[in-house]
Amino acid sequence: MSGATGIRVVAIADADSFVKWAAALLGSVPGLRPHLLLVRTPLTASVEQQRTALAGTTLGPRDVTRIGFAQTAAWLAEQRPDVVLLAGRGPFVRLMGRVIDTLEHRPVTVSGLPGMAIPAQRGALDYRRHTDLLVVHSHREVRAFEDLGRRIGVQTPVALATLPFARRRERMLRPERMRIDAVAARRGGLAVAERPPQTAPVKPPATDIVFAAQALVPVAREERAEIAAMLVRAAEAEPGRRVVVKLRSRPGESETHRERDPYAGLLPSRVPKNLVYSYDSMSTALETAAGLVTVSSTAAIEATALGVPVIALDSFGVSKSLLNTVFVGSGLLGGRSEVVAGRFRHPHPDWLRDNYFHPEGESTWWERVERLVALRRSGALPARRVPAARGGSLHEAWHRASVLGAEDGTVQGAVALAVGAPATRALAALRRRRPSSGGGTWADASTDYTLEPNPFDDSLRR
Repeated sequence: MSGATGIRVVAIADADSFVKWAAALLGSVPGLRPHLLLVRTPLTASVEQQRTALAGTTLGPRDVTRIGFAQTAAWLAEQRPDVVLLAGRGPFVRLMGRVIDTLEHRPVTVSGLPGMAIPAQRGALDYRRHTDLLVVHSHREVRAFEDLGRRIGVQTPVALATLPFARRRERMLRPERMRIDAVAARRGGLAVAERPPQTAPVKPPATDIVFAAQALVPVAREERAEIAAMLVRAAEAEPGRRVVVKLRSRPGESETHRERDPYAGLLPSRVPKNLVYSYDSMSTALETAAGLVTVSSTAAIEATALGVPVIALDSFGVSKSLLNTVFVGSGLLGGRSEVVAGRFRHPHPDWLRDNYFHPEGESTWWERVERLVALRRSGALPARRVPAARGGSLHEAWHRASVLGAEDGTVQGAVALAVGAPATRALAALRRRRPSSGGGTWADASTDYTLEPNPFDDSLRR
């Protein structure tokens, strides 16, 4: 777990999207040999999800340790990492922060979000306020989280990284970049991929339409059903191309966010033969993609990095609650009919630099980490400890059991959940009804952050 000037780094994660992000982010540091600690929670990636998440990174199965929460402190005390990347949803980060608070050899703690993070959400920052550094992936996100921090009185340092999936690279399909004619009139307006003649054997041409499904958006079942119908129409419009529904989890697996209405249940039982599901990594799915469609998935950025044209659906509006305001000004927003017609597009050049495609030299997060390690080794870096829960030990047990689920296994945790679950639901409903003032609401389009609780029914408890 060492390298990069002798710095020992461990990422602690559970859910699949955070495993992918942590492995890719740390793998981007030259010479670093990180280790990934997967703590068992209801969200922990399966072995197959782990394989998919690590695909294309420098980490392999030998770089991963699976462990129960009760063994985490002893493992960290033995390994004595210099840096711990806390890679999970907010309550998970806070719980692991409490473990780090018990260590005699205290590492530098780093946290972040595994993809696009506009709007910056109050909970996302508040849960990570005890870490030494918060990593985000665009200049716009830096401004959003710093503005949010000023509004709520949180002074967590924010650092810029290149989103690991946004590094411009050639598709594995071939050595030269494919030329995408996003509106090919001679092919009925379908997005097609063309290549110059060559004699070497190659993979099939890129003609797929890939749909990056999301658990959170859109929320309404009828809107998700409209997307399912769109995918069927796209498949029927051109039987010679595949429409690939890219899913994150197989039946029985968990993922980062709760999905209320999976697309597998919204599509008809008999679909066109060219409409297929994929559980491969997004990078694999994009190898044969002529276009990607999504509401607001980070896959749009990954596709752009590969030169794959995109449509970010605006059929249900553009709003913070759809997580798609980030695409305003990108030129990527489009409707369902444009997907069926294959009118995919590339982002406007003026949008790129402020949104995930800044020059690599502006990503200084690792330099910031190295300085923090030097300060910690010299004794000059104060510990940012997780404050005690305001409700005492029962409140503490509630936090722990909410994250760990059945892995908690304590009587106190079971009691805390029984008492706390209805109370927190009532409190959340009350907060949502309470009007906010001074901007920063989910309905306020003038800011890139929110002060209100998020509108998604996305409990950690499964």
